Amino acid sequence: MDGVGKNPNTSGKEENTTALVPAQPVPLSMSDNDMPVATVHAPLVSSYNDRIRPLLDAIDKLRHLKVMQEGIHLPTIVVVGDQSSGKSSVLESLAGISLPRGQGICTRVPLIMRLQHVPNPHAEIYLEFHGKIVPTDETCVAEAIILATDEIAGNGKGISHTPLTLVVKKNGVPDLTMVDLPGITRVPVHGQPEDIYEQISNIIVEYIKPEESIILNVLSSTVDFPTCESIRMSQRVDRLGQRTLAVVTKADKAPEGLREKVTADDVNIGLGYVCVRNRIGDESYEEARLEEARLFEVHPLLSKIDKSMVGITVLAQRLVQIQASIISKCLPEIVQKIVGKLNANVSELNKLPQKLSSTAEAMIAFMRIFGLSKESLKKVLLKGEFDEYRDDEDMHGTARLAEMLNNYSDQLQKSAVVITVLMHHSENYPQLNLSARRAAQNLIASMKEKSIDRIKENFAPH
Repeated sequence: MDGVGKNPNTSGKEENTTALVPAQPVPLSMSDNDMPVATVHAPLVSSYNDRIRPLLDAIDKLRHLKVMQEGIHLPTIVVVGDQSSGKSSVLESLAGISLPRGQGICTRVPLIMRLQHVPNPHAEIYLEFHGKIVPTDETCVAEAIILATDEIAGNGKGISHTPLTLVVKKNGVPDLTMVDLPGITRVPVHGQPEDIYEQISNIIVEYIKPEESIILNVLSSTVDFPTCESIRMSQRVDRLGQRTLAVVTKADKAPEGLREKVTADDVNIGLGYVCVRNRIGDESYEEARLEEARLFEVHPLLSKIDKSMVGITVLAQRLVQIQASIISKCLPEIVQKIVGKLNANVSELNKLPQKLSSTAEAMIAFMRIFGLSKESLKKVLLKGEFDEYRDDEDMHGTARLAEMLNNYSDQLQKSAVVITVLMHHSENYPQLNLSARRAAQNLIASMKEKSIDRIKENFAPH
Protein backbone atom coordinates (compact mmCIF):
# COMPACT_ATOMS: atom_id res chain seq x y z
CA MET A 1 0.00 0.00 0.00
CA ASP A 2 1.17 3.47 -0.80
CA GLY A 3 2.62 5.30 2.13
CA VAL A 4 2.97 2.31 4.42
CA GLY A 5 6.24 2.28 6.29
CA LYS A 6 7.17 5.91 5.62
CA ASN A 7 8.11 8.12 8.54
CA PRO A 8 5.73 11.05 8.97
CA ASN A 9 6.89 14.60 9.59
CA THR A 10 7.00 15.64 13.22
CA SER A 11 7.19 18.89 15.11
CA GLY A 12 9.60 17.77 17.80
CA LYS A 13 7.49 19.34 20.55
CA GLU A 14 7.54 17.37 23.83
CA GLU A 15 4.91 16.92 26.50
CA ASN A 16 5.02 15.20 29.87
CA THR A 17 2.96 12.18 28.87
CA THR A 18 3.72 8.70 27.71
CA ALA A 19 3.02 8.49 23.98
CA LEU A 20 2.20 5.44 21.96
CA VAL A 21 3.20 7.18 18.75
CA PRO A 22 6.49 9.03 19.36
CA ALA A 23 7.82 11.87 17.27
CA GLN A 24 10.87 9.74 16.53
CA PRO A 25 11.98 6.17 17.38
CA VAL A 26 12.02 5.54 21.13
CA PRO A 27 15.65 5.80 22.36
CA LEU A 28 16.86 3.93 25.40
CA SER A 29 18.97 5.29 28.26
CA MET A 30 20.79 3.31 30.97
CA SER A 31 19.74 3.58 34.61
CA ASP A 32 21.93 3.05 37.68
CA ASN A 33 21.54 -0.72 37.47
CA ASP A 34 22.48 -0.69 33.77
CA MET A 35 18.98 -1.70 32.70
CA PRO A 36 17.61 0.16 29.67
CA VAL A 37 14.66 2.48 30.30
CA ALA A 38 12.45 3.87 27.54
CA THR A 39 12.55 7.64 27.19
CA VAL A 40 9.09 9.24 27.18
CA HIS A 41 8.32 11.20 24.00
CA ALA A 42 5.52 13.38 22.72
CA PRO A 43 2.74 11.92 20.64
CA LEU A 44 2.52 12.37 16.91
CA VAL A 45 0.66 15.70 16.82
CA SER A 46 2.50 17.31 13.92
CA SER A 47 1.32 18.22 10.45
CA TYR A 48 0.89 14.50 9.77
CA ASN A 49 -2.03 14.29 12.18
CA ASP A 50 -3.31 17.63 10.94
CA ARG A 51 -3.78 16.02 7.53
CA ILE A 52 -5.06 12.64 8.68
CA ARG A 53 -7.46 13.74 11.42
CA PRO A 54 -9.98 15.43 9.05
CA LEU A 55 -9.98 12.36 6.79
CA LEU A 56 -10.52 10.04 9.74
CA ASP A 57 -13.30 12.29 11.07
CA ALA A 58 -15.00 12.17 7.67
CA ILE A 59 -14.88 8.37 7.61
CA ASP A 60 -16.20 8.20 11.19
CA LYS A 61 -19.11 10.49 10.28
CA LEU A 62 -19.97 8.28 7.32
CA ARG A 63 -19.81 5.23 9.59
CA HIS A 64 -22.14 6.99 12.05
CA LEU A 65 -24.56 7.70 9.18
CA LYS A 66 -24.56 3.95 8.43
CA VAL A 67 -23.59 4.31 4.78
CA MET A 68 -22.23 0.75 4.95
CA GLN A 69 -25.85 -0.41 5.06
CA GLU A 70 -26.19 1.16 1.60
CA GLY A 71 -23.41 -1.07 0.26
CA ILE A 72 -20.66 1.56 0.54
CA HIS A 73 -17.70 -0.01 2.34
CA LEU A 74 -15.44 2.20 4.47
CA PRO A 75 -11.73 1.75 5.27
CA THR A 76 -11.69 -0.10 8.58
CA ILE A 77 -9.08 -1.71 10.83
CA VAL A 78 -10.78 -4.92 11.98
CA VAL A 79 -9.34 -6.67 15.04
CA VAL A 80 -9.78 -10.45 15.10
CA GLY A 81 -8.30 -13.24 17.19
CA ASP A 82 -9.02 -16.55 18.82
CA GLN A 83 -10.43 -16.49 22.32
CA SER A 84 -7.68 -15.81 24.92
CA SER A 85 -5.27 -14.60 22.23
CA GLY A 86 -4.60 -11.40 24.19
CA LYS A 87 -6.73 -9.21 21.94
CA SER A 88 -8.18 -7.12 24.78
CA SER A 89 -4.72 -6.49 26.22
CA VAL A 90 -3.48 -5.10 22.90
CA LEU A 91 -6.45 -2.76 22.59
CA GLU A 92 -6.09 -1.65 26.20
CA SER A 93 -2.47 -0.75 25.57
CA LEU A 94 -3.35 1.26 22.46
CA ALA A 95 -6.22 3.11 24.14
CA GLY A 96 -4.74 3.40 27.63
CA ILE A 97 -7.99 2.25 29.25
CA SER A 98 -9.36 -0.97 30.75
CA LEU A 99 -11.73 -3.16 28.76
CA PRO A 100 -13.99 -5.96 30.04
CA ARG A 101 -12.03 -9.07 31.06
CA GLY A 102 -13.01 -12.53 32.22
CA GLN A 103 -13.62 -16.09 31.14
CA GLY A 104 -15.49 -16.75 27.92
CA ILE A 105 -16.43 -14.14 25.34
CA CYS A 106 -15.82 -10.63 26.65
CA THR A 107 -16.68 -8.85 23.39
CA ARG A 108 -20.25 -9.82 22.47
CA VAL A 109 -20.94 -7.04 19.95
CA PRO A 110 -18.74 -5.28 17.37
CA LEU A 111 -16.94 -2.59 19.39
CA ILE A 112 -16.00 0.43 17.27
CA MET A 113 -13.10 2.12 19.08
CA ARG A 114 -12.47 5.71 18.01
CA LEU A 115 -9.21 6.94 19.52
CA GLN A 116 -8.29 10.61 19.19
CA HIS A 117 -5.27 12.42 20.60
CA VAL A 118 -6.14 15.69 22.36
CA PRO A 119 -3.76 17.94 24.30
CA ASN A 120 -6.12 18.17 27.28
CA PRO A 121 -4.87 16.61 30.54
CA HIS A 122 -8.28 15.04 31.24
CA ALA A 123 -9.65 12.27 29.03
CA GLU A 124 -13.11 12.44 27.48
CA ILE A 125 -14.72 9.01 27.11
CA TYR A 126 -18.25 8.11 26.06
CA LEU A 127 -20.29 5.34 24.45
CA GLU A 128 -22.69 5.65 21.51
CA PHE A 129 -25.46 3.10 20.92
CA HIS A 130 -29.19 3.03 20.17
CA GLY A 131 -29.06 6.71 19.23
CA LYS A 132 -27.82 7.89 22.62
CA ILE A 133 -24.53 9.04 24.14
CA VAL A 134 -23.44 7.71 27.55
CA PRO A 135 -20.50 9.55 29.15
CA THR A 136 -18.07 7.56 31.32
CA ASP A 137 -14.50 7.80 32.62
CA GLU A 138 -11.33 5.72 32.78
CA THR A 139 -12.27 4.00 36.03
CA CYS A 140 -15.79 3.01 34.95
CA VAL A 141 -15.41 2.43 31.21
CA ALA A 142 -15.21 -1.38 31.45
CA GLU A 143 -18.41 -1.55 33.49
CA ALA A 144 -20.11 0.92 31.14
CA ILE A 145 -19.22 -1.28 28.15
CA ILE A 146 -20.67 -4.34 29.91
CA LEU A 147 -23.94 -2.53 30.68
CA ALA A 148 -24.23 -1.22 27.12
CA THR A 149 -23.48 -4.68 25.72
CA ASP A 150 -26.21 -6.18 27.92
CA GLU A 151 -28.65 -3.60 26.60
CA ILE A 152 -27.73 -4.43 22.99
CA ALA A 153 -27.24 -8.20 23.13
CA GLY A 154 -29.19 -9.15 26.25
CA ASN A 155 -28.04 -10.23 29.69
CA GLY A 156 -27.02 -13.73 28.64
CA LYS A 157 -23.93 -14.83 26.76
CA GLY A 158 -25.27 -14.39 23.24
CA ILE A 159 -23.83 -12.02 20.65
CA SER A 160 -25.29 -9.35 18.38
CA HIS A 161 -24.44 -7.75 15.03
CA THR A 162 -25.44 -4.31 16.37
CA PRO A 163 -22.26 -2.29 17.00
CA LEU A 164 -21.30 -0.31 20.10
CA THR A 165 -19.08 2.75 19.64
CA LEU A 166 -16.45 3.71 22.24
CA VAL A 167 -14.95 7.19 21.81
CA VAL A 168 -11.68 7.91 23.66
CA LYS A 169 -10.28 11.44 23.42
CA LYS A 170 -7.08 11.37 25.41
CA ASN A 171 -3.59 12.80 25.50
CA GLY A 172 -1.09 10.34 24.04
CA VAL A 173 -3.35 7.91 22.19
CA PRO A 174 -2.86 7.33 18.45
CA ASP A 175 -5.47 8.68 16.05
CA LEU A 176 -7.10 5.39 15.12
CA THR A 177 -10.50 3.88 14.50
CA MET A 178 -10.72 0.11 14.95
CA VAL A 179 -13.49 -2.46 15.17
CA ASP A 180 -12.98 -5.14 17.82
CA LEU A 181 -14.93 -8.32 17.09
CA PRO A 182 -15.86 -11.23 19.39
CA GLY A 183 -13.09 -13.74 20.01
CA ILE A 184 -13.43 -16.97 18.05
CA THR A 185 -14.58 -19.99 20.05
CA ARG A 186 -15.67 -23.40 18.77
CA VAL A 187 -17.20 -24.91 21.91
CA PRO A 188 -20.22 -23.13 23.43
CA VAL A 189 -20.13 -22.73 27.20
CA HIS A 190 -23.14 -22.71 29.51
CA GLY A 191 -25.62 -20.09 28.39
CA GLN A 192 -24.22 -19.67 24.87
CA PRO A 193 -26.18 -20.73 21.78
CA GLU A 194 -25.13 -24.00 20.16
CA ASP A 195 -24.26 -22.21 16.93
CA ILE A 196 -22.02 -19.62 18.63
CA TYR A 197 -19.11 -20.43 16.30
CA GLU A 198 -21.24 -19.87 13.19
CA GLN A 199 -22.62 -16.61 14.58
CA ILE A 200 -19.16 -15.24 15.37
CA SER A 201 -17.80 -16.43 12.01
CA ASN A 202 -20.58 -14.62 10.16
CA ILE A 203 -19.85 -11.35 11.96
CA ILE A 204 -16.10 -11.63 11.35
CA VAL A 205 -16.44 -12.45 7.65
CA GLU A 206 -18.92 -9.59 7.22
CA TYR A 207 -16.30 -7.13 8.51
CA ILE A 208 -13.10 -8.56 6.99
CA LYS A 209 -14.41 -9.48 3.53
CA PRO A 210 -14.51 -5.97 1.98
CA GLU A 211 -11.29 -4.99 0.19
CA GLU A 212 -11.32 -1.74 2.17
CA SER A 213 -10.79 -3.62 5.47
CA ILE A 214 -7.37 -4.00 7.10
CA ILE A 215 -7.23 -7.17 9.22
CA LEU A 216 -5.34 -6.87 12.51
CA ASN A 217 -4.89 -10.53 13.41
CA VAL A 218 -3.98 -11.07 17.08
CA LEU A 219 -1.96 -14.26 17.61
CA SER A 220 -0.61 -15.72 20.83
CA SER A 221 3.07 -16.66 20.72
CA THR A 222 2.18 -19.81 22.68
CA VAL A 223 0.35 -21.45 19.73
CA ASP A 224 1.24 -22.55 16.22
CA PHE A 225 0.07 -19.81 13.88
CA PRO A 226 -1.28 -22.13 11.14
CA THR A 227 -3.68 -23.71 13.66
CA CYS A 228 -5.28 -20.38 14.64
CA GLU A 229 -8.87 -20.08 13.51
CA SER A 230 -8.44 -16.32 12.98
CA ILE A 231 -5.66 -17.06 10.45
CA ARG A 232 -7.90 -19.47 8.59
CA MET A 233 -10.70 -16.91 8.42
CA SER A 234 -8.46 -14.09 7.22
CA GLN A 235 -6.92 -16.34 4.57
CA ARG A 236 -10.38 -17.09 3.22
CA VAL A 237 -10.85 -13.44 2.25
CA ASP A 238 -7.19 -12.32 1.93
CA ARG A 239 -5.32 -15.35 0.65
CA LEU A 240 -2.08 -13.47 -0.10
CA GLY A 241 -2.23 -11.50 3.15
CA GLN A 242 -1.92 -8.15 1.37
CA ARG A 243 -4.17 -6.42 3.89
CA THR A 244 -3.34 -8.44 7.01
CA LEU A 245 -1.11 -7.25 9.86
CA ALA A 246 -0.31 -9.69 12.69
CA VAL A 247 0.39 -8.72 16.29
CA VAL A 248 1.99 -11.49 18.35
CA THR A 249 1.09 -11.26 22.05
CA LYS A 250 2.65 -12.80 25.17
CA ALA A 251 6.14 -12.70 23.67
CA ASP A 252 7.65 -13.21 27.12
CA LYS A 253 5.65 -16.44 27.63
CA ALA A 254 7.08 -18.34 24.64
CA PRO A 255 10.29 -16.65 23.44
CA GLU A 256 11.84 -19.82 22.02
CA GLY A 257 11.61 -19.83 18.24
CA LEU A 258 9.53 -16.64 18.08
CA ARG A 259 12.06 -14.86 15.88
CA GLU A 260 11.97 -17.73 13.42
CA LYS A 261 8.16 -17.81 13.42
CA VAL A 262 7.77 -14.14 12.53
CA THR A 263 10.53 -14.12 9.92
CA ALA A 264 9.58 -17.38 8.19
CA ASP A 265 5.98 -16.19 7.74
CA ASP A 266 4.39 -19.55 7.05
CA VAL A 267 0.89 -18.04 7.02
CA ASN A 268 1.29 -15.15 4.52
CA ILE A 269 1.08 -11.99 6.62
CA GLY A 270 1.63 -9.37 3.93
CA LEU A 271 1.82 -6.33 6.21
CA GLY A 272 4.23 -8.00 8.62
CA TYR A 273 4.37 -8.87 12.32
CA VAL A 274 4.68 -6.84 15.51
CA CYS A 275 5.56 -8.67 18.75
CA VAL A 276 4.34 -7.23 22.05
CA ARG A 277 4.38 -7.99 25.76
CA ASN A 278 1.02 -8.01 27.54
CA ARG A 279 0.44 -5.88 30.61
CA ILE A 280 0.65 -8.01 33.75
CA GLY A 281 -1.41 -7.64 36.92
CA ASP A 282 -1.57 -4.14 38.36
CA GLU A 283 1.09 -2.65 36.11
CA SER A 284 0.29 0.83 34.86
CA TYR A 285 0.41 1.35 31.12
CA GLU A 286 3.61 3.37 31.49
CA GLU A 287 5.23 0.61 33.54
CA ALA A 288 4.11 -2.01 31.03
CA ARG A 289 5.74 -0.11 28.16
CA LEU A 290 8.99 0.28 30.09
CA GLU A 291 9.03 -3.44 30.86
CA GLU A 292 8.27 -4.21 27.23
CA ALA A 293 11.16 -2.08 25.99
CA ARG A 294 13.48 -3.69 28.55
CA LEU A 295 12.35 -7.19 27.52
CA PHE A 296 13.11 -6.75 23.83
CA GLU A 297 16.41 -5.04 24.60
CA VAL A 298 18.02 -7.51 27.02
CA HIS A 299 16.32 -10.89 26.55
CA PRO A 300 18.83 -13.29 24.96
CA LEU A 301 16.31 -14.47 22.34
CA LEU A 302 13.82 -11.65 21.95
CA SER A 303 16.53 -9.00 21.62
CA LYS A 304 17.48 -10.57 18.27
CA ILE A 305 14.12 -9.62 16.74
CA ASP A 306 14.40 -6.48 14.59
CA LYS A 307 13.34 -3.39 16.55
CA SER A 308 10.95 -2.42 13.74
CA MET A 309 8.90 -5.50 14.69
CA VAL A 310 8.52 -5.10 18.46
CA GLY A 311 6.52 -2.99 20.88
CA ILE A 312 3.12 -1.34 21.23
CA THR A 313 4.67 1.93 20.06
CA VAL A 314 5.72 0.34 16.77
CA LEU A 315 2.28 -1.24 16.41
CA ALA A 316 0.57 2.14 16.88
CA GLN A 317 2.84 3.73 14.27
CA ARG A 318 2.18 0.97 11.76
CA LEU A 319 -1.59 1.14 12.25
CA VAL A 320 -1.68 4.93 11.87
CA GLN A 321 0.37 4.76 8.67
CA ILE A 322 -1.64 1.89 7.17
CA GLN A 323 -4.89 3.62 8.07
CA ALA A 324 -3.77 6.87 6.41
CA SER A 325 -2.77 5.02 3.27
CA ILE A 326 -6.00 3.07 2.87
CA ILE A 327 -8.19 6.14 3.57
CA SER A 328 -6.31 8.26 1.02
CA LYS A 329 -6.64 5.46 -1.51
CA CYS A 330 -10.34 4.74 -0.98
CA LEU A 331 -11.84 8.18 -0.26
CA PRO A 332 -12.26 9.41 -3.89
CA GLU A 333 -14.14 6.23 -4.83
CA ILE A 334 -16.28 6.50 -1.68
CA VAL A 335 -17.27 10.06 -2.59
CA GLN A 336 -18.15 8.93 -6.11
CA LYS A 337 -20.35 6.11 -4.78
CA ILE A 338 -22.12 8.45 -2.34
CA VAL A 339 -22.85 10.99 -5.10
CA GLY A 340 -24.23 8.20 -7.28
CA LYS A 341 -26.46 6.93 -4.46
CA LEU A 342 -27.64 10.49 -3.73
CA ASN A 343 -28.56 11.17 -7.34
CA ALA A 344 -30.43 7.87 -7.58
CA ASN A 345 -32.36 8.58 -4.37
CA VAL A 346 -33.23 12.13 -5.47
CA SER A 347 -34.55 10.72 -8.74
CA GLU A 348 -36.68 8.19 -6.85
CA LEU A 349 -37.89 10.91 -4.48
CA ASN A 350 -39.07 13.05 -7.37
CA LYS A 351 -41.19 10.13 -8.59
CA LEU A 352 -43.12 9.86 -5.32
CA PRO A 353 -46.67 11.26 -5.20
CA GLN A 354 -46.68 14.85 -4.02
CA LYS A 355 -49.12 16.00 -1.37
CA LEU A 356 -51.44 18.88 -2.31
CA SER A 357 -52.71 20.73 0.76
CA SER A 358 -54.70 23.56 -0.85
CA THR A 359 -56.67 24.54 -3.95
CA ALA A 360 -53.90 26.93 -4.94
CA GLU A 361 -51.32 24.14 -4.88
CA ALA A 362 -53.66 21.95 -6.93
CA MET A 363 -54.08 24.71 -9.55
CA ILE A 364 -50.32 25.22 -9.75
CA ALA A 365 -49.79 21.48 -10.16
CA PHE A 366 -52.55 21.35 -12.77
CA MET A 367 -50.98 24.15 -14.81
CA ARG A 368 -47.60 22.46 -14.51
CA ILE A 369 -49.08 19.21 -15.84
CA PHE A 370 -50.57 21.01 -18.83
CA GLY A 371 -47.36 22.88 -19.48
CA LEU A 372 -45.30 19.69 -19.48
CA SER A 373 -47.93 17.93 -21.57
CA LYS A 374 -47.86 20.72 -24.14
CA GLU A 375 -44.11 20.38 -24.53
CA SER A 376 -44.33 16.59 -24.77
CA LEU A 377 -47.05 16.76 -27.43
CA LYS A 378 -45.01 19.26 -29.40
CA LYS A 379 -42.06 16.84 -29.35
CA VAL A 380 -44.17 13.79 -30.23
CA LEU A 381 -46.51 15.26 -32.88
CA LEU A 382 -44.46 18.04 -34.46
CA LYS A 383 -40.77 17.29 -33.95
CA GLY A 384 -40.87 13.53 -34.13
CA GLU A 385 -38.90 13.16 -30.88
CA PHE A 386 -39.90 10.09 -28.89
CA ASP A 387 -37.27 9.93 -26.12
CA GLU A 388 -39.98 10.05 -23.42
CA TYR A 389 -41.80 7.06 -24.94
CA ARG A 390 -39.07 4.98 -26.57
CA ASP A 391 -40.76 1.63 -25.92
CA ASP A 392 -44.33 2.67 -26.73
CA GLU A 393 -44.83 2.48 -30.50
CA ASP A 394 -48.36 3.83 -30.23
CA MET A 395 -46.84 7.14 -29.16
CA HIS A 396 -44.47 7.34 -32.12
CA GLY A 397 -46.12 10.04 -34.22
CA THR A 398 -44.37 11.74 -37.13
CA ALA A 399 -42.97 15.14 -37.94
CA ARG A 400 -43.47 14.83 -41.68
CA LEU A 401 -46.06 17.29 -42.92
CA ALA A 402 -47.41 15.04 -45.67
CA GLU A 403 -48.18 12.22 -43.28
CA MET A 404 -49.65 14.69 -40.80
CA LEU A 405 -52.06 15.96 -43.45
CA ASN A 406 -52.90 12.47 -44.69
CA ASN A 407 -53.61 11.26 -41.17
CA TYR A 408 -55.22 14.47 -39.96
CA SER A 409 -58.69 13.04 -40.07
CA ASP A 410 -57.65 9.94 -38.18
CA GLN A 411 -55.76 11.96 -35.59
CA LEU A 412 -58.85 14.02 -34.90
CA GLN A 413 -60.73 10.84 -34.03
CA LYS A 414 -58.08 9.60 -31.59
CA SER A 415 -57.61 10.94 -28.07
CA ALA A 416 -55.18 8.28 -26.82
CA VAL A 417 -51.99 10.27 -27.45
CA VAL A 418 -53.15 13.42 -25.67
CA ILE A 419 -54.64 11.50 -22.75
CA THR A 420 -51.53 9.33 -22.39
CA VAL A 421 -49.27 12.39 -22.24
CA LEU A 422 -51.49 14.14 -19.70
CA MET A 423 -51.72 11.07 -17.49
CA HIS A 424 -47.95 10.57 -17.70
CA HIS A 425 -47.28 14.04 -16.36
CA SER A 426 -49.94 13.82 -13.64
CA GLU A 427 -48.90 10.45 -12.17
CA ASN A 428 -47.17 12.22 -9.24
CA TYR A 429 -50.51 13.88 -8.39
CA PRO A 430 -52.99 11.04 -7.84
CA GLN A 431 -55.56 13.56 -6.61
CA LEU A 432 -55.64 15.14 -10.08
CA ASN A 433 -55.71 11.98 -12.23
CA LEU A 434 -59.47 11.97 -12.78
CA SER A 435 -59.60 15.73 -13.35
CA ALA A 436 -56.74 15.55 -15.86
CA ARG A 437 -58.47 12.80 -17.85
CA ARG A 438 -61.75 14.75 -17.93
CA ALA A 439 -59.95 17.92 -18.92
CA ALA A 440 -58.20 16.11 -21.77
CA GLN A 441 -61.46 14.64 -23.05
CA ASN A 442 -63.20 18.02 -22.87
CA LEU A 443 -60.28 19.67 -24.63
CA ILE A 444 -60.33 17.10 -27.44
CA ALA A 445 -64.09 17.39 -27.83
CA SER A 446 -63.79 21.17 -28.03
CA MET A 447 -61.02 20.96 -30.64
CA LYS A 448 -63.07 18.52 -32.71
CA GLU A 449 -66.05 20.90 -32.72
CA LYS A 450 -63.84 23.80 -33.76
CA SER A 451 -62.28 21.73 -36.54
CA ILE A 452 -65.68 20.67 -37.87
CA ASP A 453 -66.95 24.25 -37.74
CA ARG A 454 -63.86 25.48 -39.58
CA ILE A 455 -64.30 22.83 -42.31
CA LYS A 456 -67.99 23.68 -42.72
CA GLU A 457 -67.12 27.36 -42.91
CA ASN A 458 -64.47 26.85 -45.58
CA PHE A 459 -66.42 24.42 -47.75
CA ALA A 460 -69.96 25.72 -47.32
CA PRO A 461 -71.60 26.75 -50.65
CA HIS A 462 -71.71 30.50 -51.19
